[in-house]
Amino acid sequence: MAKIKVVGITGNVTTPSARFRVGQFVKPLAQHGVDLAWRPAPVSAYPPQRRWLRPLWAPVTLAARVPDIIRTHQADLTLLNREFLSTFATIERWTGCPRVLDVDDAIWVRRGGGYAQRLARESDMVIAGNSFLAEWFSRFCKRVEILPTAVDTNRFHPATRESTQPAVIGWSGTSVNFRFLQELEPALRKVLQERPDARLAICADRPPNFLSLPMDRVDFIPWSPAIEVSFIQSLAIGLMPLTDGEWARGKCSYKMLLYLACGVPAVVSPVGMNQEILAAGSVGLAASDEREWVSAMVDLLDDAADRRCRGENGRRLVVEKFSVDVVARHLSEFLKQAAAGSYGSNGSCVA
Repeated sequence: MAKIKVVGITGNVTTPSARFRVGQFVKPLAQHGVDLAWRPAPVSAYPPQRRWLRPLWAPVTLAARVPDIIRTHQADLTLLNREFLSTFATIERWTGCPRVLDVDDAIWVRRGGGYAQRLARESDMVIAGNSFLAEWFSRFCKRVEILPTAVDTNRFHPATRESTQPAVIGWSGTSVNFRFLQELEPALRKVLQERPDARLAICADRPPNFLSLPMDRVDFIPWSPAIEVSFIQSLAIGLMPLTDGEWARGKCSYKMLLYLACGVPAVVSPVGMNQEILAAGSVGLAASDEREWVSAMVDLLDDAADRRCRGENGRRLVVEKFSVDVVARHLSEFLKQAAAGSYGSNGSCVA
């Protein structure tokens, strides 16, 4: 059977959604009859910090997309991973049809969400990272499918040997989500006080600004693709705090899944998809307030056997339901259906 040709247009190569929702599927999809050309952005979709550069940033960013748009008209399908310019719908409608929009965040909470509605209406299918996102986008697109963010379980795997170092509590992510981590500071301070051998490690694009933690017990590791796996493997406990709300419910629990893939039990806020993963097996603990966070972290620090058991359960769950091989099969079917138009058009894809 002939392969279908798909052009996947995403944010830059270091953007998590670009890497994990599109980029890592190039080879797996080829085994399922889909030739995916990944076109990451040469210019960031997010405005520069220096305000005087912003008037130049928008036209330069959009102009850099023109060659990719031309490519889509030579393909069977366009796959858009979110918007070209953060919080704006611009020239996405110039891409070739059929068009599939992939989303892994509640992007509609920014600037009133009109741009998210427009992108959905101009697409023939929306692929959403969880049920909460799917429900919202179903109001604007006739065909919405749920597809979790996949983990490369060959790359993210448990360490070959158990660490003999002091137990490390860790958090990995982008600095834009530091607000969730900083709300956890009182609980972290108590845990470090009660367990003097424990350490806290943060892997991100810049150091967090803690106000009351003993900084000689906090390690900062600059994030890079080369370090992200070994960092998670070094942890005894992985953290994923969230504050309940639309943005948090739109999260696809990818931080949690990466911990579990490496055999690291997670302590997480029971919000959105986190609840679904916790319900799927004994892979971690839920915590909603300071007392629960302290109790969960201390209990896991004190019980290595329980950590190991939950980590093994988590690894098994990710391999069976969230691995690249499993998710690629579902993604290939969605893309083939969209390319064939067998589900019925949304009636609004224009090029």
